[in-house]
This record gives sequence, C-alpha cells and structure tokens, in this order.
Amino acid sequence: MTAIAVFGSANMDLVAYVPAAPRSGETVTGREFRTIPGGKGANQAVAAARAGASVVFLGAVGDDEFGPRLRETLDHAGVDVRRLRTVPGASGVAHIVVDDNGGNRIIVIPGANGSVTGLDDADVAALRGCDALLLQLELPMEAVLAGARAGRAAGVPVVLTPAPARELPADLLADVDLLIPNEHEAAAITGAGEPRAALAALLERVPEVALTMGERGVLYGSRGAEPLHVPAVPVRAVDTTAAGDTFAGALAVARAEGRAPAEALRFATAAAALSVQRHGASTSMPSRAEIDAALSPRPGERS
Repeated sequence: MTAIAVFGSANMDLVAYVPAAPRSGETVTGREFRTIPGGKGANQAVAAARAGASVVFLGAVGDDEFGPRLRETLDHAGVDVRRLRTVPGASGVAHIVVDDNGGNRIIVIPGANGSVTGLDDADVAALRGCDALLLQLELPMEAVLAGARAGRAAGVPVVLTPAPARELPADLLADVDLLIPNEHEAAAITGAGEPRAALAALLERVPEVALTMGERGVLYGSRGAEPLHVPAVPVRAVDTTAAGDTFAGALAVARAEGRAPAEALRFATAAAALSVQRHGASTSMPSRAEIDAALSPRPGERS
C-alpha cells in the first residue's frame, strides 16, 4: 500500500453558512453553524487516507475540548495518529464563512499548531519508507523548513501546498519536489497574474507544479516538458473549503502509485469535484471507491 506522511496543522473549523458574506461593518443573518474538524494538514491526511493510502500524521492539538475530537476524526479516517502530540492550551481553530455560491472566507488562529517547531527522532523515523511527505504553511515556517529538510534527507518526495500564501524561502523550495498552489497563491509568490506565466516562474524554483484554477481545472508543468491542462469536472459547488486539500491528498496518492501526470491529475480533479458537492472539510473527502466510480465511463461512453 502507498504510504504518505503529512506534517501540518489540525484545526477545528467554526463554519457559518450565509446567503452572502458580510461586507466591512455589515451584520448578516446566517442559516446554519457547524463545528467541523479541519486544518490543511489534517484535511490532506484524511483525503489521502480515503483515497487509498496508509497515512501517518505529524502535528499537534491542544488539551482543550477540541483536541480529542480532532484526534478521533483522523483516527476514524484510518490515519495513524501516534505522532500527533497533545500540548497545553487551545487547539487551532479556523473561522469560516461559506456563502450560497460555495465560496468561503477564512481566518485561522494557530493555537497548538504554533507550538510545532520541528521534528523529533521518532517523527523522522516515521517518514522513512514513505512515498511522499505533504507540507503546508499553517505551521511556523521553521517547522515547515525542518520538515522539508527531513523529507529530503530521508529520500521522500516533498509536496508543498503554499497556503496561506506568503514569501517562500529559497532553501525551502530547494527541498520541494512538487508545489501545489492555487492561482492566487501562485500570483502572490511570483507576481505573475497569468497562470502560464506564474507556472513558468515557479518551474524556475521547483521541478514540478500543479497550479489549481477552480472551475477552470489545473495547469501542470515539469521542467523540460510542455504544460498540461486538465479541465475541472463540472459540478454545482456547495462548499469549496477543502477542495484544494482534497486535490493535494489525492494527487499525492495517485503519483505515489506511479500514475502518469495526466492520469494522476484526473484522479485528483475527480476527488476535488466530489468534495465541493458536500459541506465541511474533513466530512467532504470522497472514498477511493467514489473517486474510481467518478472516473469510470458511463454506459455508452468509451473508456
């Protein structure tokens, strides 16, 4: 079985559903409120596990009321949580507003995630033999740097989702094998607003890039090859909160299984399309059977 390690954040998502997000100084009445386990790291771990991988999660939760639920959610999804630390204080939280078009606005408060500064010997041992290491930017940068270095030293391909968008140190990018930004993050990193220009600029820094563009699909590039565009699956989105994390987790699994880029991107795109049709973060990730079914030809179609 494919083995994936995820070093990242675990947050409790505090989600308000509204017809339209409030403007500055405006109060609106929401339709519903939910507390849903999330965090970019935990989301990617759940997505990878449901997509068919054996997953180990490295990170931290607080000793508050959210910590046990975050741990239980990962464990229930089949993620190995033996390296998930419990630290004094609050767990990370994300305040999320979701509108009727499926769009979202998010404020993340790190909590326990902010206490993670690196990996210990047992964490590093857990990386060995994995087929990929997934990183994001909801941990302190020193932890992300340490994770990338450890992955490189262990010979494990390093996959980075550069979110929330911020300046990326050159020594971090030197250890990254695959970068998965959305178009806004790619523009923030490169200063190039046009996706193909941003892709070209990113490929000067990392070997492979999968640049996600929402309903316009994904633009993939690797050094020395022509860019590849894979269209999105047309669906009606109800909540896009974890679409990028679902894509990243599924793509890491597909690539680790040895699939060619186009096939791997279609697998990840199908997973993301399924996720946006459901509410919540960890509650929206599809199973491997669901992804395979979405990719199977319908009666009368050619395979």
